[in-house]
Amino acid sequence: MNITCPECNFSKSVDPAKLPDHPVKVNCPKCAASFSFEKSKNTGKPTGTTQSEQVACPACGLVQARGEHCNGCGVNYAKYHARQTESEQAGQDADGSDGKHAKLSRIANHHPPESQPKAGFWIRVVATVLDSLLLCIVQFALTLTISLMVGLMGIAAGEDPAVSLIIWLFGTTISLGYAVFFTGYCGQTPGKMALRIKVVCTDGSQLTYGRAAKREILGKFVSSILLGIGYLMVAFDQQKQGLHDKIADTYVVKL
Repeated sequence: MNITCPECNFSKSVDPAKLPDHPVKVNCPKCAASFSFEKSKNTGKPTGTTQSEQVACPACGLVQARGEHCNGCGVNYAKYHARQTESEQAGQDADGSDGKHAKLSRIANHHPPESQPKAGFWIRVVATVLDSLLLCIVQFALTLTISLMVGLMGIAAGEDPAVSLIIWLFGTTISLGYAVFFTGYCGQTPGKMALRIKVVCTDGSQLTYGRAAKREILGKFVSSILLGIGYLMVAFDQQKQGLHDKIADTYVVKL
């Protein structure tokens, strides 16, 4: 029996007894083209299958009788399609082309914020103390640097109100920027990182710098001017929310 390549017409004689009865994938030794060859079609013998029962392998393209796996490359059809579907879904989530699917995946793989354990009053107090100590070190270094620079200019830092105002403005800016930056970036200041607690949005959306500023600046200002009652609400609220959390729609959860 001769097997002829449909691409380059190279022909080779093969013993029919060595050929299987089912379709096989053949590689041409001359042009390296791959094609399907079926013994029964070339001998004129009936194959016992109809045209509607023929399928092409999604992996190698071999046309053959319908089954669970390919007779040429051996791939399992069900597992192959499952892997392809997973790869497509992963790609859609990565490039943001399917926002609805990504949102459903996050909901399926993560607990909603309202069901996560909340950080109580005292653990948040300790986190605030740790952040305050770190800020004190930074502000001390900043104040010392500015005082030395002003001293080199022949101005006494403690006697000039303008210098004192500049130092106060720098310290305030650093304090607010510290809280807004870390909260907006990852939901955790260094103090919260040490105690494994995190600020999250109540609706499960991504925390932004805008919402972080609303919580850390506006929300905490309101909590402070009410004689600290906004902070004490954490101890009594069912979801452990302070007034600043309610203003910004955030929770503080345990990790």
